[in-house]
Amino acid sequence: MRRVYELAGCPVCGGYDAVEVASADDLRREVEELWEFRLRRLLAGVPPERLADRLAFSQHAPLRLVRCTACGTVFRNPRERAHVLEETYAGEAPDPRTLRALFDAQRRAYRTQARRLLRVARRRGSGLEVGSYVGAFLAAARERGWRFEGIDIARSAVHFTRGLGFDARLGTLEDVPAARRFDVVAIWNTFEQLPDPRRALAEAHRRLAPGGVLALRVPNGAFYAALRPALDGPLRRLARALLAHNNLLGFPYRHGFTATSLERLLAAEGFRVVRRTGDSLVPLADEWTKRWARWEERLCQAALRGVARGAAAPWLEVYARVVRPTGA
Repeated sequence: MRRVYELAGCPVCGGYDAVEVASADDLRREVEELWEFRLRRLLAGVPPERLADRLAFSQHAPLRLVRCTACGTVFRNPRERAHVLEETYAGEAPDPRTLRALFDAQRRAYRTQARRLLRVARRRGSGLEVGSYVGAFLAAARERGWRFEGIDIARSAVHFTRGLGFDARLGTLEDVPAARRFDVVAIWNTFEQLPDPRRALAEAHRRLAPGGVLALRVPNGAFYAALRPALDGPLRRLARALLAHNNLLGFPYRHGFTATSLERLLAAEGFRVVRRTGDSLVPLADEWTKRWARWEERLCQAALRGVARGAAAPWLEVYARVVRPTGA
C-alpha cells in the first residue's frame, strides 16, 4: 500500500510551532537498535508472527518527530493521511495462535485496568471499548461484573473476539449509534493511533451517560522526548533499554501526549480528569523469550513503576468524567 503524507499541526492545540525531537536518520537507527535489542532476548527459531507488537508494528517508524512548543505534545510531522492509517489497521490479519497468545498475556495485565476503573466509576455498569483488538480487556471487565462490548476496525480481531463469546463488532466509534449511552468508554493503547483525537473525544462524549467515565491509556511523549537525547550519550544503553521495554524505541505511534497536554485536550471537549496514574508497558515476554530476558523485563518495569510515577512514567492512564453537556 502506498503511503501518503501531509504536514501536521499539533493534535492538541493546533499549533505549527514545533522543534524536532528525532530526524528520519535518528528513527532509522532506533528501529535498527530495537531489532538488535529484541532478537538478543528471543530464542532461536521464534516464528515471525510472534514478533507482533515487539518488532512488527502496525505503523511504520515516523519520518520525523516533533514536539509542540506550546503544549509539549510529540507527534509525527509529516504524518500519514487518515485513510492510509485506517487501511493499515483494517488490513491486519494475524494468525489465531498469535491472537490467542496476545489475549492470554494481555488479559492478566488488563485486570489492573478493570480494578482501577471500578474504583473510579464506583459502580459497575455498561461500557464500550474502542479498539478492543483480541478482547483481553473485555474478558477482564466481565470478571469484574461489567457489561462491556467492543468495536475494532480489524476484521480478524473482531472475528477472534466474537469466537471467545464476547460482544464485538466491526467499525469505528462513529459507527456506534449516537443515541446509545454507556457508563464508560475505554480507549486503551489506541487513542494515540487515531487520526483525529479531538473528534474521537467528541464522539465519546456523545455516547456517555451524564457523569460517565472516559478511560485512556497512552504512551507518554514527554518520557520519550526526555530520554531521546541520551541515546547518543554515555547512558545510551540504559536509555535504549528503558525505551525498548516500553515499546517507545522507534516510536511506532502517531501521537505522544503528555499529562498536561492530554488534560488540556480533555477539558476542551467537556471532560474533567478525576484520576491520573503512570505505568509501564504490559509484559511482552512469552515462551519465546530467554529466561534472563524475562527477569530483565520484570525488574525494569517494576523499577519504573516505583521511580517514575505520574507525569514522568513511560505510559499514562487518565480517567475523566463528563462535566459539560454535548454541544454546550
